[in-house]
Amino acid sequence: MEAFANLLERLLLTPSRNGKLALMANYFATVPDPERGWALAALTNEIDLPGVKAGLVRRLVESKVDHELFRLSYDYVGDLADTVSLIWPTQHGANYVPTLSEVVAELSDATKAQGERLIEGWLNGLDARGRWALLKLVTGGLRIGVSARLAKVAAAQFGEVEPSEVEEIWHGLEPPYLSLFAWLDGKADKPKPDVDAPFRPVMLAHPLVAKKDRDNPDAIDPDLITAETFAAEWKYDGIRVQAVAENGVRRIYTRTGDDISHTFPDVLAAMDFQAAIDGELLVQKPDGGVAPFNELQQRLNRKTVSKKQMDARPAFIRAYDLLVDGDEDLRSLDFKSRRSRLEAFVAGLETDRIDLSPLVEVKDVEALEAARNAPPAPEIEGLMLKRWDSIYEAGRPKGPWFKWKRDPFLIDAVMLYAQRGHGRRSSFYSDFTFGVWREIDGEDQLTPVGKAYFGFTDEELKQLDKFVRDNTIERFGPVRSVTATKDHGLVLEVAFEGLQRSPRHKSGIAMRFPRINRIRWDKPSAEADRLENLEALLPENA
Repeated sequence: MEAFANLLERLLLTPSRNGKLALMANYFATVPDPERGWALAALTNEIDLPGVKAGLVRRLVESKVDHELFRLSYDYVGDLADTVSLIWPTQHGANYVPTLSEVVAELSDATKAQGERLIEGWLNGLDARGRWALLKLVTGGLRIGVSARLAKVAAAQFGEVEPSEVEEIWHGLEPPYLSLFAWLDGKADKPKPDVDAPFRPVMLAHPLVAKKDRDNPDAIDPDLITAETFAAEWKYDGIRVQAVAENGVRRIYTRTGDDISHTFPDVLAAMDFQAAIDGELLVQKPDGGVAPFNELQQRLNRKTVSKKQMDARPAFIRAYDLLVDGDEDLRSLDFKSRRSRLEAFVAGLETDRIDLSPLVEVKDVEALEAARNAPPAPEIEGLMLKRWDSIYEAGRPKGPWFKWKRDPFLIDAVMLYAQRGHGRRSSFYSDFTFGVWREIDGEDQLTPVGKAYFGFTDEELKQLDKFVRDNTIERFGPVRSVTATKDHGLVLEVAFEGLQRSPRHKSGIAMRFPRINRIRWDKPSAEADRLENLEALLPENA
């Protein structure tokens, strides 16, 4: 547990991707089995300890320290694991440090009462860093800036293999991944999990125009994009999936390899083929068009889905690519050949749950730019550009595929509330709720329209945090409300990808991917946008 705690702390404090990869690879090289396997499982969120919840931890700490002291400490620190690890009273003479394997094994079969006793005993024996790591592990929220894929890349880096090789076999492995590490150590052959309909690592695209060059009219070479070199297709606002049906087994994976088959039985039922398709999961409107992302979101992350839900929001896949056809792996073929095979494949299907992504005519850059900013439907985010000669290569290779999203919408809104962040941001107010003006009972008032927690630099975060502390009106646990009047308030320029109506929100609208584009220190809050400005951007009004 000591080595695991040290790893988590160093990962939290290391901002660079390469630095995090080096830390994890070194851990896998120096820590023995099964500890390193359980650490990999924790980093990829593959450990489930259902008997341990945040409420249990709160009850434990409140039985040890004054309730008001804990409340004030939690309000200041903003993170439960950080707070408890620091405030937990040291018990002299108790210095038992459990192994990571022991913690997982003991809690996996423990009742709630047994789990509570175990955690209390371990907290008594660990130091502050060990307590923090334990609580991060058992509550399932590491928040150290490491994604599941980055952890798999680190394992591949340790074993000097391609990340796609690890991803291809991942779904047939189980923690603590003894066979995986035996292979990565060079002591055994690559595991061959007996899994039908496996996941194939996806191919991703680079932005055609980097963020720093968005205002540069010469950022794109007009001679680069020609009809002979590139195919173009619409980029839909759904979720990228892989639909695989092999040997009677049918699965639907997200782009990161998560199996979401159980949530979409209506699509599974239509997968009467032997193939692997790359496409976009969408919901169909009654008129046959693509529904807003919010409709798809209602069906995501459900353990079960009712017939009523399926009937109200029928899902389908818009096919982009064909990776496997029958027993033939097509990924080494060029995109032009795969596209031809895909067209014939989809034409032979007897279902409306899978259709073909249409190609967009490529004339010149000017015509494509006009198309990506004025797509035929609001559910289209922009364009995808794919070289006709590109093979299907896992990861994000440079050159073959580009995404060219439409320019984001921009509004000026006023900060209303701020909440503490997590991980290395737990000492800062970094999650901001913002609003726009609307007339209520003959008087202009601010109404919340969104929340954003990224888009600003570390230096800007410090400035925003200072504004919150200097202008706090009320406190609600980790949340503060700030001064927001026509005479005094902070205006934020917010970028977002789209709007849709939402009866769940007081404003009646919901934003897609809002982020802080810049801080308008120069703009009076009275000049922020009005709700009518946003309503004019809704698809039916655009």
